[in-house]
Amino acid sequence: MQLWEWLVTPFQYEFMQKALGVAALVGVVCAVLSCFITLKGWSLLGDAVAHAVLPGVVVSYLVSLPLAIGALITGLGAVMMINWVKRNTRLKDDAIIGIVFTAFFGVGLILISKLPVLVPLVAEWTGRVPAQLDVRAVLFGNVLGIADEDIIQSVIVGMLTLGTVLALRRDLLLFCFDPNHARAIGINAGLLNGVLLALLALTIVVSLQTIGVVLVVAMLVTPGAIAYLLTDRFDRMLLLATATSTLSCVLGVYASYYLNASTGGCIVFIQALIFGLVLVGAPRRGLLAQSQRRRAAATPTVVTREASAGSQRGNP
Repeated sequence: MQLWEWLVTPFQYEFMQKALGVAALVGVVCAVLSCFITLKGWSLLGDAVAHAVLPGVVVSYLVSLPLAIGALITGLGAVMMINWVKRNTRLKDDAIIGIVFTAFFGVGLILISKLPVLVPLVAEWTGRVPAQLDVRAVLFGNVLGIADEDIIQSVIVGMLTLGTVLALRRDLLLFCFDPNHARAIGINAGLLNGVLLALLALTIVVSLQTIGVVLVVAMLVTPGAIAYLLTDRFDRMLLLATATSTLSCVLGVYASYYLNASTGGCIVFIQALIFGLVLVGAPRRGLLAQSQRRRAAATPTVVTREASAGSQRGNP
């Protein structure tokens, strides 16, 4: 009975009902895209886009636009800049990504520090005073205090992302596995590259209210990495990533409620715990399984050497 009360008590509050629903949605969207990012090797790019959306969020707030618009524009702008620098320099991808995303993030922090000056100027020009921006919520998320309009925005963007992935699933999968073969059979790899980048930016927008700019990369990387350790089939990978991501989001919301701690931090920490368990205990790719295979491979060698030595001793 106590366990049942422990599970049901949070649902007495409307903000917890909203938080659990939005967190589950974000978990599903991030998990699906995480599988493609893992296969494509775009984990660092996901980190770059996640940080690059910050100036767009601040500017959208100042001009009273939905935060998703500014985040999408600056996220895609950062990707375009990364591609431009890559084409025109000899620098490696990781160096370019690190330079660009830190530059965008730095601009965002400068804008945040100048909000006391910028807000009156914008109000004087437009005649409208922007609502107060919760900087901590932007950086670290605040799903427990999410507004109804943000919920609607998250649902629309999340459904758009999932629908696009479902419609282009086969082409995206081939593009992530073997882009050269995709081009050879007539698939527009450049278009798919742009679509996947746009989906990445949209997914980050969905996740802003839940875990914020700083932690969103964990939601985009960890579910796919967990599933990749557990299976070789992409369909199962999608299911496993979705299940573990949703579970961590729900448990993270519960943990934040009872511990009075950061919701985004709890979600990411639980995901990390699940990853640690899978890393050790995965049936084929876990550390224990690898250790057992190494011992099994070494045992016949020892036995063969002992048998060979015994036969040599027995010969005249």
